[in-house]
Amino acid sequence: MVRLQTLRGYLLEEVLAWLLRSSGYRLLTEKDDAARAPWKVLEKRKHGLVVRGRGAWRQADTLGEFPYVPPFSLPIRLFAEAKFTHPKVGLPTVRNGHGIVHDLNENVVTTWGNGSGPHRPRARYHYSYAIFSTSGFTQDAQEFALAHQISLIDLSLPDFKVLCDLVRVAAKSVYDATRSMPPSQQPTVYEIRNYLRRHLLNLWDEPAADAPSVTDPLDTLAAGLRRRSSLGLVLAFPAAPFVLGLVSNDLYAFLSHAREQPTHLVRVRRIHRSVGHPLWRIEPREGPPYRLTFSLPEQVEAWILDQEEGSRSRTHWMARNLLSAITMYWVDENHTHTFQLRYSPEEFLEVSGRPRSFTSDFGETPDLF
Repeated sequence: MVRLQTLRGYLLEEVLAWLLRSSGYRLLTEKDDAARAPWKVLEKRKHGLVVRGRGAWRQADTLGEFPYVPPFSLPIRLFAEAKFTHPKVGLPTVRNGHGIVHDLNENVVTTWGNGSGPHRPRARYHYSYAIFSTSGFTQDAQEFALAHQISLIDLSLPDFKVLCDLVRVAAKSVYDATRSMPPSQQPTVYEIRNYLRRHLLNLWDEPAADAPSVTDPLDTLAAGLRRRSSLGLVLAFPAAPFVLGLVSNDLYAFLSHAREQPTHLVRVRRIHRSVGHPLWRIEPREGPPYRLTFSLPEQVEAWILDQEEGSRSRTHWMARNLLSAITMYWVDENHTHTFQLRYSPEEFLEVSGRPRSFTSDFGETPDLF
């Protein structure tokens, strides 16, 4: 039987796939690969979807593809792994993610057909890996991720509390229900995930959990997510070897502003907290207000801030360079919007020269720049 904290992570992965769908993240199934063996890349096996690498077939529980292809690149596929644990995520998890994407990205371009006929090109993709954690990451995990471009996204922000609580309650109810069943009647993790995936993403796959004591908490989770539809998670792409997970307490306010001004100037604030490492906040320089918040793992932030001498100047360097242009994609009714948030150098010079006192929503004082 699956451990409770593992079940939490599995349910959180399905929830993240639902949240990220508007960023263009479309969860893949076996049906997305119409090729026949030996040219197939995706297959469905006993425990779910697998993807073909150079050395082995890899489990791909939450593998999604984006509709936009960067210039001079390949279609992008992203593994989203979630860890809902109390200890910080360590090096083995990050190293495993790197091993998977390295094997997949080194996959051979062609596959020989049957007999001695000519070889045929196989579809290729660029695979990336993102790890979401509710409790942060160890220092060695952060250093390894930074070196190998594995994205680490911290879900310990206050804005994620309601979301994490919904997953925590649902996982505990499902876990208790399965423990009370005879072993022969206990649904597998694959069946539990399929049921939630069906209700969140309308992806129908068999088999799926059918015991009311298991499915009722999943229905409650799905309903709770839909009631809080203003809570959004958006992937953003700065000029850096990682992605940002931006969260907003009112995503509609951001979208309304961004649709009218796809490229606009923003202010960036780094907020010190009495508990936990600093948060970063993005707000529009002009127009209707919105707020986007993100957090960087401590070691990643330290590496960035070490680019210049002096604490304040290093923070400014980060905003001027890595955060000077943040690109975001939003898919709405099969149309992909591109937004770009630009940090103005004039804003940097103007505000950094006039520091002011400011109390954030968390009752703490941010750096303004």
